[in-house]
Parts: sequence; C-alpha cells; structure tokens
Amino acid sequence: MKPFLKLIYLPLLMLVFISGKRDLVIKESSFSKSLVPGKFILEAEDGWWNWGMAPIYDESGKLHVFMSTIPNNGRWISDSKIVHYVADRPEGPYTFVDTTFSSNSASYHNPQVSKVGDTYVLVYLLKDKLKPRIQQEIGIATTKSLNEPWIESPHNPIIKASGNMDEATIIHASNPTFLVDEDGKYRIYYKSVTDKHEPKQFREISLAMSDQIEGPYENYKENPLISYADKGLDIEDPYAFYYKGMYYMIVEDRMDVKSMLEGHPTPIEKIKLGGNRPGLIYQSKDGINWGIPEIGYKTNSHYFNQELARSERPNILWKDGKPEYLFLACHDKDPTAGYFLKIEGWK
Repeated sequence: MKPFLKLIYLPLLMLVFISGKRDLVIKESSFSKSLVPGKFILEAEDGWWNWGMAPIYDESGKLHVFMSTIPNNGRWISDSKIVHYVADRPEGPYTFVDTTFSSNSASYHNPQVSKVGDTYVLVYLLKDKLKPRIQQEIGIATTKSLNEPWIESPHNPIIKASGNMDEATIIHASNPTFLVDEDGKYRIYYKSVTDKHEPKQFREISLAMSDQIEGPYENYKENPLISYADKGLDIEDPYAFYYKGMYYMIVEDRMDVKSMLEGHPTPIEKIKLGGNRPGLIYQSKDGINWGIPEIGYKTNSHYFNQELARSERPNILWKDGKPEYLFLACHDKDPTAGYFLKIEGWK
C-alpha cells in the first residue's frame, strides 16, 4: 500500500473498529463446562414433596443432606420443614436421620450448610405464619456435630424484613447463602425485596455482615449488590463462595436476564418464570462488585434429555476444600428433590 493511502486507510479502519458496536454474548463459564450429569435423588415420601438439597461431608466422610419437605396438601410458605438425610456417596442410597427444624408457628425452608473451623453453620428462610407472605426473614443455627441438635442464634431472625438501606427499606429477606470472607468476617448473601419499587416487587441480591457467626448481622449500606429492577427483571437463589482468592455467586436466571444483557430481551409477557433456563455465575474480587455474569449451569433437559423443568437452588458439595458436586432442585413432575452434577476439572 502506498504511504499516502496508508495515511487515509488506517485511521478510517480504526474509526470503523471503534465505532462498530458488537453485541454482548454471555458465554458459558469454565465452571459450567466442567459439569457432568449425575442422577436424580431423594424421592419424597407419600403425601410430601421435597425441594432443594444442601450437602456437606462430616469428619468421617459421611454425606449429609439437609432439605425442605412440604406436605402435598400444604404450602411451602407456611408448612415447610427442614429434614436431614445421610448417605455414603451422592448416588445414595439415603437414610432419613431426623427433622432438623419444624414448627407450628413458622415455616423453615431453603437451607444452606457450611463448616467454619469446628462449627457447622446452617442458614435458612424463616417465615412466621402470622406475617404477610412478603415478610420472609432469615435464621441461622450452629452445631459442633451433625449428629447433635442445632442451636438457633439468639439473634434470629438475623436478617429481618425491616432492614434499612440508603434509599429503601428491605421488606423481604430469604434464600440465604453463608461464607467466610478474606478478612475472616462472616457474610450472608440473600434474596431481598425493598419498598423502592412499590407497588411492584423485584428480587435482588443483598448482603449482611457480622464479626460473629451467630450475629448480629448488619446490612451493607449500598444494598442491593445485584439488581435488574430498572429493567423490570429479577434473579434469585444465590449460592456464594470464596475460592482461590475470588468470590463467586451462582444464581437462578428466573426472568431471562441473559437475553436482556445480550441486547435482545424477551418480552415480559412471554417469560416463563422460574428456573426454566440456564443459571448464571458471577465472579468478583471483593464480593461487592459483581459485573457481567457467565452461564453457570444448564437445564435438566440438557443434562438428562428430558422435558424441561425448573432447575433451581444451586448448592455445592465441597471435599478437601475443593468443589466436588453441584446440587440443583428440580421440581415439576419428578418426585425427587432434584439432581446432582459432578464438577470435573474446574480450576
């Protein structure tokens, strides 16, 4: 190319490159690519349906699963209880241990279990039957052994449906996930709803922190951390963890946030609510600023070549400090609590 043509062509080429708009593509994460189909587990007893699974190994390598179970003639919002099963491996068979939490005055739902030092930590949705449906709150309990009773925090509900924020009031707190941050403090990420958008209600992701496992917990002043309320969309079911110097959060994409981020949103009236699409995974250096997600997991139809159902409530089973399995609730016509996926080769 002649020198004088270069002077004209190269600036024009750069201008086209800079001004040209590329559509954002939410790509599949390396985490999602590592997932290998397992099996459906924990079939419900007659007259009941199971939902979600919070798995953990004890010191001897025995697998414990805590999950919600609800009577067919009841409702999760008022009649759910948390039950406890054990097995030697994820495939089962599973043996019933006990009813961990049940109450005539409250519904216990959506547990998540962790271990900090020599202490096991269980967080869960706590719903007073006498309060309005929107007023869901969060409880926490601890034990030194999974074979002993859990002790509920004297501060329960540790996250109330009345938390103050800079510009709004939290009127709903549910579906918690617990972790220890890089500074040794305790964090609970959770689904929140505020009065900011009334009369509409949008599920957002918020954070509360404490210096003590049992609390009290204080809401982060700049909540919510993740919100698509300005787009008329929401997400839920966060599962957060800290791994190799990074924070991660897996969520259920209940309203097709992925398509909105890619620039071709699904019309609201055509969105089928719930986990009928792949979940999302976020990554963060500080656990506060989460940015753009990637695909975190796919659907039951992808993994098992079956009719699409709602895959929700992601929970990871850890072994020797590494993520070994991803458990997902899946409820439609299937009588089980859900299914698990093997995590192979994720770094």
